[in-house]
Amino acid sequence: MIIAVDGPAASGKGTLARKIAAHYGLPYLDTGSLYRATARDLLVAKSDHENVNEAVRAAQNIDPDSLDDPKLREPGIGEAASLVAPIPQVRAALLQYQRRFCTGPKGAVLDGRDIGTVVCPDANVKLFIKADTKVRARRRFLELEASGLMMTEAQVLADLQKRDERDRSRHSSPLVKAVDAHLLDTTNLDIESSYKAAIELIEGVLGDGGKTD
Repeated sequence: MIIAVDGPAASGKGTLARKIAAHYGLPYLDTGSLYRATARDLLVAKSDHENVNEAVRAAQNIDPDSLDDPKLREPGIGEAASLVAPIPQVRAALLQYQRRFCTGPKGAVLDGRDIGTVVCPDANVKLFIKADTKVRARRRFLELEASGLMMTEAQVLADLQKRDERDRSRHSSPLVKAVDAHLLDTTNLDIESSYKAAIELIEGVLGDGGKTD
């Protein structure tokens, strides 16, 4: 079983995808961490993201064990990742990684921007998570504040708006809801309410206690 969870930054898709994966006992991949890891490794190597060959090399040589690196959540890495993500050759390299991840006997839960449209267009269930931009900015601000990273809420909002525009307007795999994805707006929902709503949507698609044909 493959469950695709897409949506913009700070919509709650990552937290939901993790909880969904735990609920169904499925492997989980935060595909955004792949782009962040690519950006991190480019920065460590002091390479420019505009150097396509270096960017592709970094994408092809990601260490899976480094995807839990706390540094990947830092704002600077997120900004760098949004510059690397539009590069078609980088997306092609990471597409192979993501599709290999789904080939296990159980399937997987993946979250990102183009899972339901490009990475796993035949996923059993597709969710598209959205929330009001100011609400997303508030959530991200509180996350950063809790981790000790200092940014104003206005700065976080401006960063999110800029990233949204990049994600939606890029030529390669733009952020867009798949036609067969189920929309879940988390603007007025806490995580538990969002999780309950997501499971109800999934069960409604799968039926028969979550079994697929």
